[in-house]
Order: sequence, then structure tokens, then C-alpha cells
Amino acid sequence: MKLWQQVLIGLILGVISGIVLGESAAPLKIFGTVFINLIKMVIVPLIFFALLSGITSMNGEGNFTRVGLKGFGSYVITAVFAVIIGLSAGLLFKPGEGIDLHAILETSGAASTFVAKEPPSAIEFLLGLIPTNPLEAMVKDNFLQIIVFSIFTGITINLVGDKSKPLKEFIYSASQVSFKMIEIIIKLAPLGVFGFISWVVGTQGTDILESLAKLIGVVLLACVFQYFVFGLMILVFARMSPLPFYRKILFTQSIAFSTSSSKATLSTAMIQLQDRMGVSKSNSNFLMPLGVCINMDGTAIYLGICALFFSQAYGIELAGHDYLMLILTCTLGSMGAAGIPSGSIIFMGMVLSSVGLPIEGIGIILGIDRLLDMVRTTINITGDSAITLIVDKSEGSLNEKIYHSK
Repeated sequence: MKLWQQVLIGLILGVISGIVLGESAAPLKIFGTVFINLIKMVIVPLIFFALLSGITSMNGEGNFTRVGLKGFGSYVITAVFAVIIGLSAGLLFKPGEGIDLHAILETSGAASTFVAKEPPSAIEFLLGLIPTNPLEAMVKDNFLQIIVFSIFTGITINLVGDKSKPLKEFIYSASQVSFKMIEIIIKLAPLGVFGFISWVVGTQGTDILESLAKLIGVVLLACVFQYFVFGLMILVFARMSPLPFYRKILFTQSIAFSTSSSKATLSTAMIQLQDRMGVSKSNSNFLMPLGVCINMDGTAIYLGICALFFSQAYGIELAGHDYLMLILTCTLGSMGAAGIPSGSIIFMGMVLSSVGLPIEGIGIILGIDRLLDMVRTTINITGDSAITLIVDKSEGSLNEKIYHSK
């Protein structure tokens, strides 16, 4: 039986267990936690060596610069469009209309459990990208700092020239070892999926879901639309059918959905891109870790819709310039949230404050955040994979025979 089939069975059994056991399913989370902890054990060296391997294997400084600009530019543009999709869905379906937010906050107790945190300022965010101690950045899982240090190290190694050849060989070998470790761990995915899904289904109450059903529905609809936008991008910019992409990314998406972690899904996504879609190792090793750390299209959609949800629920009208501010702050928030645990919640305070909306109601989002985080993560990793595929095709390094194969 193929691994994706085992994962699907684990997901179904998890749903059944959660429904049958209810709150008693909480202990089953340990299976998912063990799975995630094993991935966390190797994710830092994986990102570090995969990025280094991707950069040092590129032929010439011009190639690295060109691929980097294409990837970064694509990530920013898709984030902006994702915010616009979220705002459009919020304006069209008005998820906050008819909701008494004050009553929901009183009955759910969400207001008292949420403590607002200040997101970093623009200057603090930029300064925080540079690690004063790279080892500390790795210990604390500061992935944005790891990205910066990896790129700087990779560029420096390339500038050294032939004298760095032994180091390049070591980096390549280290990246292969990291991939093999992940390959071994990922075989436990069915058990991890079972544990997480059992826990989510068993412990998430239905009261909040019923009260915020419209918000959930709008977010899901916008994410589905974004999902098909990725296919349109492949069709237009790569000039290929997106059907093989959709078919071959299902296993990656199942891991993303169940773990709610792009970083936990990174290795699987890279392996699927290289082995099943024909993306070159150098480009996937460079662009995927970069995308996972800065590109969060699902989060951008979520922030945009939630901003309008609170605006409508509080009865506060937004002016034209407010929407421009939302596009800016949601884009920056989605990129900044990638390096911060529960970043979407933290940066939501920044988004709301930027247009003068109260942040007291953010606590109500915590009741549905886990469910929507699963969907957001799926969209995030799908977007990273689609852009990596498109950039690789533009560089002429995509193996189209593998891409179109069964």
C-alpha cells in the first residue's frame, strides 16, 4: 500500500476516533506530537544544508541572482493577490454581518483568554533578519535568520571558487543525509496524522464553529479559489497542464493539512517536486525553503477576510485608503508571520490597528484558528510548490517527461 493511501486511512480513522471518543481522544495527540518532534529534530539542518546545496550547485552568480529575484518577486506578487482575493471575498459575502460579536465574546470567554501581543515594528523586523549568533538562531528555530545566514554563506562559498570544492561536496552529502533522515521519519506520517486529527475532531467544540460558520465558509471558499489560481499560473506562465501538478501534490497536501506546519511538510514537498514533477534539485533546494519562510498565501487570505469580518461585526465602515493599508499590512503580516509561532494571530493585531479596528475580539478567532490553520497551511505549501515549478520551467531545467509521467 502506498504511503499516501496509508495517510488517507489514518486521516479517516482519526475523524472516526475523534467523533466516537470526543474529549477522550485528547491523549491520542501524542502520536502526532512524536511525529512533529522527530521532524523538528532535523528540520533546521535540512533547511540550512538544502539552501546551501541549492545555492552552491548553481552555475555562476548570475544564475543565483536571477532565480532568487524570480522566486522572491513571485512570492511577493502572489501574496498581494492573495490579500486581494481575501478582501474581495470579505466584501462579497460579508461574513461579519448579522453577528453580535460582543455576545459571542461573553459566552465563549475568548476575550479573557486572549492577550494581545505587539508585533515587531518594521525596523525591528528588518534588524531581526540578521542573526548576531547563527547557532542561537538555529537553536531557537528562527527560520528567517537561518535563511539569511544560509544565503550569505552560500554566496561566499561560491565566491571562493575552486578552493571550496571539498566544502561543496560535504554540503551536498549533508543535504542528502538530511533528506534520508526525513524519508525515514515520514513513514510514520499515517500514525501522526491519525493522532492529530483525532485530537482536533475530539476536542474542538461545535459552539464556536456554529457561531462563526459563515466566516469559516468564506475563508474556505477563498482558499479554494486561490488553489485554482495556482493551476492557472502553471497554465499561463509555465505553459503546461496543471493536472499533473494537482495529482502529484496530493500527498504533500495531506501532510500539510494534518500537521498545520509548512516546515514539517517542507521535506516531503521537495522530494515530491524533484522525484515526481521533475524539478531540478538546485532550484527546489533553494526556492522551497525560501518560500516556506516568507510566502504564506493562505495566511494573507485569512488576514484579509478577518479584517473585514471584524469591521462588519463591529459596524465600522472602511474608507478607500483603509483597503490600501490592509493590502500592505496583510502582505507584510503574512510574510512576517512565517517566522513567528501563532504569527497570524499576532500580526492580525497589527492589521486591525492599521485601520483603526478594535483588537479585543481577536480571541474569538482562536476558537476556529486550528481548523483554518490546516487549510491555510495546505494553500501555503501548494503556492510554494507551484512557484518553484514555474521558476524551474522558466530556467529550462524542468524535466517535463517526469512531470507528465503517471
